[in-house]
Amino acid sequence: MMLPVLALIAITPDSIAFHLGPVPVYWYGVCYAVGLAVTYVVVTYEARRRGLNERLLDNGFIIVAAAALVGGRAYHVIDQWHLYQNDPIKIFLPPYTGLGVYGGILTGTLAAIYIIHRWKQPFWKWADVVAPGLFTMQAIGRWGNFFNQELYGPPTNLPWGIAIDCAHRVGDHGIAQWTCPQYPFETTGFTPLFLYESVSGILGAIVLLWLARRWGPRMRPGDLLLVWFMWYAAIRFWLETFREGNWTFFGVPTAMLVSSIAFLAAGALLAYRHRPSVTWEPWGEPPPREDDLYDDEADDDDDVVDDDDVVDDDEADEAK
Repeated sequence: MMLPVLALIAITPDSIAFHLGPVPVYWYGVCYAVGLAVTYVVVTYEARRRGLNERLLDNGFIIVAAAALVGGRAYHVIDQWHLYQNDPIKIFLPPYTGLGVYGGILTGTLAAIYIIHRWKQPFWKWADVVAPGLFTMQAIGRWGNFFNQELYGPPTNLPWGIAIDCAHRVGDHGIAQWTCPQYPFETTGFTPLFLYESVSGILGAIVLLWLARRWGPRMRPGDLLLVWFMWYAAIRFWLETFREGNWTFFGVPTAMLVSSIAFLAAGALLAYRHRPSVTWEPWGEPPPREDDLYDDEADDDDDVVDDDDVVDDDEADEAK
C-alpha cells in the first residue's frame, strides 16, 4: 500500500557537477574533496592547539587519505561484487559511487600507525586530534550520496522524506525495490539515511571538540578516538536496521557485526584505561601558541615518550 506523504523534498539532483572538457566531474567526488579539505583544516588547527607539529600533516594527511580511499573502495566492491563481477574495470572507473567506511577505517588506521611510528610521534595524541576530523569528513562526504540518489531507506511519511527517481530504486545488491507503479514518484518520500549520518557527523564533531576543551587536559590521550568509535558504531548499527539486502554473515548484516564489535571493544578499552588501579599522564593544558615545541632537525634524534604507558599502583609500590 502506498504510504501517505505529509510532505516531500522533491529534489532529484544531477550526479554530475560540471565538465572539464569531455570529462564529467561528479558531485560525489566534489563532496569528498571538500570534506577532505575541511577535515585538513580541523585537524591542523587541533594539532596546533594541542602542541603537536601540524607541519607533519602536509605529507601524512595525503598518505592516510589515499589509504582510506583504497580500503573504502575495496570494502564496497566486496560488498557489491555483483555490480563488478562481469566488468571488473568498473572498479577503477568514475564516478566511484561507493565507499565502505569500515574498509577506509582499517586501511587508514594502518597507514597512520606506520607513518606515526616512522616519524616517532605519539600515536594516541594524534588519534585524538584526528577524531573530530573523521566526523567532519563524514558530515560533508555523505552529501555525495544525496547527489547519487543512494544511501536511503524505505518509504516514509516524515516531512524530510526525499524523492528518488524510478531508475535509482535499486537495493544494495541490484534488486529492484519500491518500484514506481506501487510507490508513485510524485507522492513517495524515502528515508534519507545519508542525512542522518551527516547530522550525526556534525553533532559528533561538536561534542568531541567540546570535550577536548572542557575535559581534554584531564583526559587520557586516545579517549576521543574511542568515543568516536563508540558513537559511529552505534549510529551505523541503527542505520543498518533501515537497509535491505545487506552483506551478511550467517544471516546477520556484516556492518551490524562490525559495529557491535567496535562499540564493545572501544567501550571496554576506555573503561580499562580508566580503571581505579592505574595511573597515567593526562593530556595537560595546551602549550602557548607562540611556542615552537618541535625542531625539525631534532625530530629524528629525540625519543618521543609513549603516551600509552600504563603503570599499576601495585607495580609502582613494588618498584619502590
